[in-house]
Parts: sequence; structure tokens; C-alpha cells
Amino acid sequence: MEHHHHHYHHSHGSTDNIKTAFFLNFGFTIFEIIGGLWTNSVAILSDALHDLGDSFSLGMAWYLDNYSKKGKDRKYSYGYTRFSLLGALINAIILISGSLFMLSVSIPRFMNPERSNAQGMVLFALAGVTVNGIAFLRLKDDRSMNSQMVAWHLLEDVLGWVAVLIVGITLLFVDIPVLDPILSILITLYILYNVIGNLRKTMDLFLQATPQDVDLEKIENTLLAIEGVQSMHDTHVWSLDGDHHVLTTHLVINQDATRENVLCIKRDSKALADEWHLQHITIEVEYEDEDCQMRDEV
Repeated sequence: MEHHHHHYHHSHGSTDNIKTAFFLNFGFTIFEIIGGLWTNSVAILSDALHDLGDSFSLGMAWYLDNYSKKGKDRKYSYGYTRFSLLGALINAIILISGSLFMLSVSIPRFMNPERSNAQGMVLFALAGVTVNGIAFLRLKDDRSMNSQMVAWHLLEDVLGWVAVLIVGITLLFVDIPVLDPILSILITLYILYNVIGNLRKTMDLFLQATPQDVDLEKIENTLLAIEGVQSMHDTHVWSLDGDHHVLTTHLVINQDATRENVLCIKRDSKALADEWHLQHITIEVEYEDEDCQMRDEV
């Protein structure tokens, strides 16, 4: 016997937030290019090029996140939710590439510091922190890996502009141009470290690892505690996108269990859906004396 429970609650909130982040980022990139030329700041121009890459990845994330809302069909029986995960992977690759580019720009400038327009740096830094900060705050609490990866894009930009602000204010009073590349290198390395961590999580989800926010042992103990369940086997939990999870398992019941007993077990196990963000639950109920190939393989 098999029981399917679909608990779909993925709202359009994450897509709207990514769309807002895209337009904010792209609009500010144009503003940034103009500002970089005006202030004669290579740092701002290089960040503008980085933001242009961010805009591309944000647009891709927006498209894939929206595409992931399509319902199931014969080709994708679980729906298109995992396309959001693909967006996270693409964003991670672009962000790592952008970070390596920033290092390639910052390291030579560390060796040969250049002077910039301090007043212009402060002005654009304040605008950069505000615009990217607003976009980051809209996305930071979204649970999907795609949204989290986009949030890291934006946090990188916020920290980068904080560095520009600090350097700009400092240069108004002291002539130490080497501060700019030093801060840029430190921030880029910090972001690179975190993005690689998120990339590992994304790859785990692609490979159907148990989600980090799911306690598999606790789920098993909860199911085993249901009255009438003798044992269980072949239990698997994986995630569609880091937010919506899938559970499959086999529950073994006493051979003299009645139909009412089986219905009660199904009802109690269905309560897991809300507690563990389970979008799909498939439970096969087996009698104790029933032959099951999966039981023999455990």
C-alpha cells in the first residue's frame, strides 16, 4: 500500500525578491559605470564589471526560479522545482569566477597602489550600500538554495561598498591608497570561502544527500513510535531545492492489523509534512509476514 501526500507551499515571494534584486543591481551597474568614469576610480569600474556579471546571474536566477514554479507533467513528475537548484549552481560558478577576477584586479593594485577621487568614492559607496543592502534584506530569509546564493551575491556587493566607504573616508584625511586593494582582497576571500561552502551544499542536494535541516534519526524514531508500527526500512529523505523535501519509506505492521489500523498509521505519518517541510511523502505499509525485496537488502 502506498500513500502520497503533496504539501506544496512554495510562494512567489522568492521570485519577486530575486526580480527586485535584479532590477536594483542592473540599474545600479549603469550608475556605477558612469561614477567610475567620473571619479577615475579603477576599483569602482572593476566592481561595475563584477556587478554586470551579477546582473546576468540574477536574471538567470529570476528566470529559473520562476520556471521552477511550473506544475508537474509527464516529463518532470515532481514538477520543475529543481530548476531553482540549477540557478543556485550557475550563480555559484559565476560568483566564484567574479571573485577570482576581483583578486586578479586587486593584487596588482596592492603591488602598485593608485590614487582615486575620495569624495566620489564616499558618495558612490553610500549609494552602493543602500541599494544592495535593500536587495539583500529582501532575500536573506528565503530558504531555497537559489535565493541564498543570490543573497551572497548581494552581500558581497554590500561588503565591497563598505570597504570602498571606509577607504574613501580614510583617504579624505590620510593618503594611504594601498587600503583599497587590501580590503578588497580580504572581502573577496571571505565571500569566496562562503560561496564554496554553499556550492558544496548545492552539490549535495543535486546528489540527493539528506538535507542538513532534516534529522533522519528523529523522523525514523517518530514513525517507529506510531502505534502499530513494528519496524521500518528503505527510508530516504532528499530535497528538491533545499526547501521542499521528499520522504520515502517502508513501514512494517503486525500481520493481524486491520484496515482501520492502517488508516490510523497513514494519518499519523502524514503529520510529518508540516513539521519537516516535506512536500512529498510516499509510505509503503507492509505486513510482517509479507515478502519485501527492499527489506532483504537492508
